[in-house]
Amino acid sequence: MSEQTPATTADPSATPAMFNPFEPGFFDDPYRQYARLREQTPVLQTPFDMWMLFRWEDCNALLRDASLSVEVDKARALNPGMRSLRANQFETLFPGIENRFDRSILNIDPPDHTRLRRLVSSVFTPRRIESLRPTVRGLVDSALDAAAERGEMDVISDLAFPLPFAVISEMLGMPDSDRDQLREWSHHAVKLLDPILSDADVRAGVESAMAMYVHCAGVIEWKRRNLADDLLSALITAEDEGDRLSADELMDQVVLLFIAGHETTVNLIGNGTLRLLQDRAACERLRADPELDRNAVEELLRFDSPVQFSRRITLVDHPIDGHTIAPGAFVMTCLGSANRDPAVFGEDADVLDLTRSTAGHHLSFGSGIHHCLGAALARLEGQEAIPRLLRRFPDLELASDAPDWNGRIVLRGLESLPVVTGA
Repeated sequence: MSEQTPATTADPSATPAMFNPFEPGFFDDPYRQYARLREQTPVLQTPFDMWMLFRWEDCNALLRDASLSVEVDKARALNPGMRSLRANQFETLFPGIENRFDRSILNIDPPDHTRLRRLVSSVFTPRRIESLRPTVRGLVDSALDAAAERGEMDVISDLAFPLPFAVISEMLGMPDSDRDQLREWSHHAVKLLDPILSDADVRAGVESAMAMYVHCAGVIEWKRRNLADDLLSALITAEDEGDRLSADELMDQVVLLFIAGHETTVNLIGNGTLRLLQDRAACERLRADPELDRNAVEELLRFDSPVQFSRRITLVDHPIDGHTIAPGAFVMTCLGSANRDPAVFGEDADVLDLTRSTAGHHLSFGSGIHHCLGAALARLEGQEAIPRLLRRFPDLELASDAPDWNGRIVLRGLESLPVVTGA
C-alpha cells in the first residue's frame, strides 16, 4: 500500500456543500469537494434544475435502472419548460443544430440501443480484444524507443494519444489521415460533454464535431469502395441492408467510436502515470511485480477516473434518499466521487493501493446497459502502456511539478505530461 497521506477528507465544519467547479483548485483535485458533497449532500439538486448523486450505492443503482433514459428529447417532452444553459447556447450560436448529435449509441434507448450495440459489440469480444495485445505492445515499444533516443517525452502527445488512436483506427479500418487535425477536432468536440462551457468552447466544439462529420463522411464513401474485414465495413454493410442502420445512425456511431475509442484511454494513461510518478512506493512496487499489472490499472481507474460523470433522465417520479426527482429531469452520477466512497472502498479510499481487492468495483466505465463498450480495450491499453513505460525507464521523473490539467468537468485528464526518461 502507498504511504501517502489521504488528502481529500471532508471538513465537517464546512458550510453546506454545493457542486462548484469554479472553486480554486477544483481541477487539480476535485475529490476534496466530492468528499464534502458525499457526506453532506449526497443527493443534490442544482440551481440549473439538474440533480447530482455522489455515493457509490446511489450512482450504481441509477446507472443500472432500466426504467431511466438517455434521450434528451424525452426530457424535453416530459418537461417542456426545461431549458439548460447548453440548450440556450446552442439556440443562440447554432439555430437548428441542437439535435444533430443525439443518435449515437450513448444517447439512445432500447430497442434502437440494443440493435446498435449488438452490431458494434461483435468487434469488442474479449477474444478479439486480447488478440490485439501484441499490436498494442509493439506500438508502446516503438513510442518508448523514440523517447529513449531523445531522453524525454510528453506522455500525452507521444504515447497516451497516439496509442489508442492507432488501435481504434485499425479496428475501424480508417485510412491514414491527418492525426494532428483529428486530435484537435476531437479535443474540442468532447468538451461538449461538460455541463458548463463558455460560448467560445461551445462554438469550437460544434464546429469541430461538424468537421469530423465531414471527414468521416468522406471516409465512409471511401470504405464503401474498399470493404474489408473491419468494424466500419460491418457498419456500412448493415446500413446498406436498409432497416438495421440508417445513414445518420451510421455516421453518429463512426464519429462516437472514433472519439470515444481514444479520449478516455488518453486520460487513463496520463492520469495513471502521473499518480504513480507522484507516489514512489507504489511506482516501485508496480515495477517489481508484473503480476500487479491488471489490478493496478483497476486501481488507477478507481483512484482518478478518466470519466467523472455519467447522466440519466427520469421518465417517472424517481424516489431516492428522501427526495423525489420529477419526470424529465437530468441526473448526473459522479463516478469520481463514487469511486472514492469509503462505504465500498474502505476508510483508505483516498489512498492509492495497487493491491486493493475491491478496486474492480469502480464505476469508471459506468454500469448497466450503457456500460462502456470499449472497457476491455481501454484496460488492455493501460496494462501495456503504463507498466512498460515505468519498467523501460527506471529513473523516469516528472519534468514539471505543476500538472497541466485540461480543465474539464466530465473527461478529466492532462493536456500534457512532460517527463525525463533518464535513459
